[in-house]
Amino acid sequence: MGAAIMKPAPKTYAVKSFGCQMNVYDGERMAELMAEQGLAATDAASADLVILNTCHIREKATEKVYSEIGRLRKDGRKPMIAVAGCVAQAEGEEIARRAKVDVVVGPQAYHNLPELVSTAAEKGLALDTDMPPELKFASLPARRKVGPSAFLTVQEGCDKFCTYCVVPYTRGAEVSRPFAAIVEEARSLVGAGAREITLLGQNVNAWRDADGRGLEKLAETLAEIPGLARIRYTTSHPNDMTDGLIAAHRDLPQLMPFLHLPVQSGNDRVLRAMNRSHSRDSYLRILDRVRAVRPDIALSGDFIVGFPGETEAEFADTLSLVDAVGYAQCFSFKYSPRPGTPAATMDDAVPAEVMDDRLQRLQAALNRDQIAFNRATVGRTCDVLIERTGKYPGQMLGKSPWLQSVIVTGDHAIGDIVTVRIAEAGPNSLMGVVERETPAAA
Repeated sequence: MGAAIMKPAPKTYAVKSFGCQMNVYDGERMAELMAEQGLAATDAASADLVILNTCHIREKATEKVYSEIGRLRKDGRKPMIAVAGCVAQAEGEEIARRAKVDVVVGPQAYHNLPELVSTAAEKGLALDTDMPPELKFASLPARRKVGPSAFLTVQEGCDKFCTYCVVPYTRGAEVSRPFAAIVEEARSLVGAGAREITLLGQNVNAWRDADGRGLEKLAETLAEIPGLARIRYTTSHPNDMTDGLIAAHRDLPQLMPFLHLPVQSGNDRVLRAMNRSHSRDSYLRILDRVRAVRPDIALSGDFIVGFPGETEAEFADTLSLVDAVGYAQCFSFKYSPRPGTPAATMDDAVPAEVMDDRLQRLQAALNRDQIAFNRATVGRTCDVLIERTGKYPGQMLGKSPWLQSVIVTGDHAIGDIVTVRIAEAGPNSLMGVVERETPAAA
């Protein structure tokens, strides 16, 4: 394993995050760490230090990291490169050998990034992929400035051990952050400009504190923070959808009518092979219970096609489940074998061309339902949180309660909540007419 060539201490930095929302959160926190050290933020093309915050869920995501390293070194540039995140955790020494980067740091150790960067500048390669018993969050700086919608990690790791997934190996066992620490960070986020907070976790609804309180109690407490208008959470596991959390969707106005609940397949044999620990029927019954308390809820999910051994009839069960649910939006992927997972050694691999065909058919059904959901909101009045300027002059872009992108016109500030009548619906966004607004300072 060759050490990287030593470089001057960096004065500028850039963070590029790949993958899930938790990586986005981690990337923001790494940026705050660097800024606290006096480094100035810039773009990756000119930064002295580039932090690649990586995802290891699918093979292409891993290869993307190596491609990105090659691009950063194009034209003779030699920035200091730090590889962070799940690829770093899973392939730390291999990255250092193959790409000769300067820093490799896992997702549970990035609070040590400033020290690792200093070590790399002085001595060469610095590597830290430990999973310390103490959570990293207490070592991170206070939040200072965020957008109107902010992420807040409350739970990390996974004990479910789905046979296709590397998360238990790269993020470790399920761990819940302390109640008081979460509330304190949420207050800090609101003070820094957030009006909406999305609670994050690999299995966020598995969050429990030392007193046995669940996610619904945490959401109830956060709803009392002045200025916090909206609460969301992702990603959930069907087995952790408790009666209390379902009731919170009825009882808590700040909890948005949106639920991302991955199912992965509509066939019970495939679900057992995936070790998903829920059935098609139990999943549908959970959705029925949620809809009973919140009829307008928007449902989202994840699907994998081409899992080893999946037959055409089993894939047809997935399509029929999609028809039964009517998702507002979804994520769907071809199965990607990950080294070290049980599924990677399973027989009966589905041919690539079959996976391609199934993914196209699944996405056609999901897109159909997304368009139908969007069109069903035309004529409805709802609140939209303005998050950024739009593509054209006078346009602003925000999110509906159902996590749809809504375009409005007018002189609105980022962070305003405006009451909008939905006038038009496209596949990926809505057009709205503002009827009244609540300023960001309210």
